[in-house]
Amino acid sequence: MAATRTEFMTQSGTPPTLTPILTHFDADGQAHMVDVGDKRETRRVAVAQGRITMQPATFAMIQSGTAKKGDVLGIARIAAIQASKRASELIPLCHPIALTRVAVEFALDAPASAVACSVTAETVGRTGVEMEALTAVSVALLTIYDMCKAVDRGMRMDGIQLVEKLGGKSGHWVAGGNPA
Repeated sequence: MAATRTEFMTQSGTPPTLTPILTHFDADGQAHMVDVGDKRETRRVAVAQGRITMQPATFAMIQSGTAKKGDVLGIARIAAIQASKRASELIPLCHPIALTRVAVEFALDAPASAVACSVTAETVGRTGVEMEALTAVSVALLTIYDMCKAVDRGMRMDGIQLVEKLGGKSGHWVAGGNPA
């Protein structure tokens, strides 16, 4: 029987450790897709973010909309939405899920010559949407890089992380602390 998130590993004759069992491995240590068939369907929301930093001239080009390949942020938004729908094709043990909403937001930070991306992914289902939100942010930033690499190969992506999740057995989680 596969371990659940709340079960812990034990060593012979010792008390349980505080190391949770990784749910993508069976009792023999073989990779498997987690069985979510017995879970209740609930509303699930995940918010991920990241950013890409670039030269000031590249930032100005994105901000003014004068990139030769077109509307950089518009294309990156569509790429993020498409990527969220394909997360299970890219990540081997990720469940395919029916997304009910994907929202992509960009924030321009002129002093840092950076573009921040935030993605909110939602579903009603038996498993979370964290991977869909994280995949969407990653691909949005990669798309910005691709569209601007001819003028700035030194762009740097960082801070890609889950910042909030809601729903399911583990409830509401916010990075860096308790939910608001």
